[in-house]
Amino acid sequence: MSAMKAEEVYKRHIKPLPAKERLRIVEMIGHDLAENADKTIKTKTRSIMELHGLGKEVWEGIDAQEYVNKLRSEWDPRP
Repeated sequence: MSAMKAEEVYKRHIKPLPAKERLRIVEMIGHDLAENADKTIKTKTRSIMELHGLGKEVWEGIDAQEYVNKLRSEWDPRP
């Protein structure tokens, strides 16, 4: 149903109804959408391994030990 068609249906058939009947229609639509949600929404199971290698370009040319040493030098000295 296109946007114009939905607006036309609303203006002609739904808007003239009493508030109680319009709320009943909203409830019916909500139940219908909830029942069909499982059928229409399919979620793909994700794996942490999909992140493998992501952002590796950020670390190009940086020596891991030098980086760790720099971080440690920024810590507060312990008494």
